[in-house]
This record gives sequence, structure tokens and C-alpha cells, in this order.
Amino acid sequence: MSSGLLPLTLLTIFSALIFRLIVIVITARRCRKKAIAFFHPYTNDGGGGERVLWCAVKALQEEYHDLDVVVYTGDRDASSETLAARAVDRFGVKLVFAPKVVHLSKRKWIEEATYPRFTMIGQSLGSVYLGWEALCKFTPLYYFDTSGYAFTYPVARVFGCKVLCYTHYPTISLDMMSRVRGRSAMYNNDQTIAKSSWLSQCKVIYYMFFGWLYGIVGSYAHLAMVNSSWTQSHIVNLWKISDRIKRVYPPCDTSGLQALPLERSSEEPKIISVAQFRPEKVGILA
Repeated sequence: MSSGLLPLTLLTIFSALIFRLIVIVITARRCRKKAIAFFHPYTNDGGGGERVLWCAVKALQEEYHDLDVVVYTGDRDASSETLAARAVDRFGVKLVFAPKVVHLSKRKWIEEATYPRFTMIGQSLGSVYLGWEALCKFTPLYYFDTSGYAFTYPVARVFGCKVLCYTHYPTISLDMMSRVRGRSAMYNNDQTIAKSSWLSQCKVIYYMFFGWLYGIVGSYAHLAMVNSSWTQSHIVNLWKISDRIKRVYPPCDTSGLQALPLERSSEEPKIISVAQFRPEKVGILA
């Protein structure tokens, strides 16, 4: 092949690829289902994030009877029945009906082990690929991220979805940037980098660039819910959409505490725990 034909061939291939992607998006937008789909690749983690997922699913099922509820998961053994049973067994949350399940095969692209270096941006870009897979397989009217993958929000917008999210912890925070600037060796800053002024400066630039990208993609959310005032302050600062950010404290199971007697023997040890839970009514699908 002559050197003159190579650019033309590459342009043809690129144009065909772009055309194919446009066709996929247009078709998916036309076939959007009247449903809300939760992007939660790890449904078997068993932590607080999963409890938020099932409480949100139940609340929407009770409020919007004509709306299908779907869960995107990368757990191959997950089914509608097993997830509904897990919600009851693990969290005591009885769903109105078992949610539909869409299995994702590209979850490895968001796993930490896939990116030994530049893990944060690698996982974020990998989530774009995973989000594309999810939305190609099932395109809902409402896309709800409950795992903190903000880089999927522009993709969901392209597919014509209304984007909702619940953020437990920002992917990058101003505190993380401060640690690198202060050359403190911590979980997000290797000791080798902390000891080097030049490497620390490079990482600061990397963090600033990533923070800028994170702010752009996060701003694509139509409604962002956060779990605390700390998270809210960072998300407001990074995403710049304060009017679309609501603080919604996570649902906590207090049934065990309610069963405790009000009066105890003076010989028993006293445990005092202070917390604040203030639920706010949010018109999610408004």
C-alpha cells in the first residue's frame, strides 16, 4: 500500500466506526424502555453501598408501580431471584418484586488489578467502556449510578437517559490533593513519590487534571445525592452543580438498637454513640 493511500484508509475506517457508533446510539435512544436502571457492577459486596441500592430499589418500586427496575451487575451468578433473596437475607429489605438483571461481561476494565499504575484514571476510563456495554444491552429512561462511576454519566446522556446518582465518596477529593502537595505518605500517595519533590509535583499535576475531568463528567448528572456534608462539600466544589446536589443520609438498620432495653444495670458497661440522620424528600424522577 502506498503512503498516499494509508491516511485515506485510516480515515475510511475511522469514519465507518463513528457511523456505526452513531447508528447504535440512535437505535438505542429510539428503543428506550420505561425503566430505571441501577449501575451497580458489584452486587455481592455486602457493604453499605449495596444496602443503599436495595433500599432505593424498594422505594422506587413502591412509589412508581408502572416503572420497571433493572440492575446492571458484573456478578455472573446473580439473578433476579438471588438478588431479591440477598436483599432480604443480608439487609432485611424485602423488595416489592424481584428486579430485572442485566449482566455485564466487561467488569475487569474497572478492577483495580487491571491498572497497577494510574489506577484512578484507568478505572474511570474503564467504566466508560462498561457503561457503554450496559446501555447498549438495555437503555432505560433513567440511569441511576450507585457506585460512584461518574465517567459513565456523559455516556448515559448520549443515550438520552436522565442521569441520577448516589455518591458515597468522591473519586478524588481536595484532601487527597492536599496530601500529595504536602508530600504525606498515605494510602493514595506512595512513600517513594512522597520523598521526591519532582514526582510529587508530577502527581499534583496528574491529580489536578483528573479533578478537572471529574468535575466535567460529574456535572452531567441531572440529580446527585450524597451521603454526608463532607461528601457534599467536595462534590459541590468539584462538580459545580450545587443546585442539583441533595444530601440524603444512608439508610441504617436500627431494628437491633430498638430491641435493646431502655434501662440497664449500673454494672453494665455504657456505650454512647452519637449520630445524626435527617432524611430529605427528594423528587428523584421529577
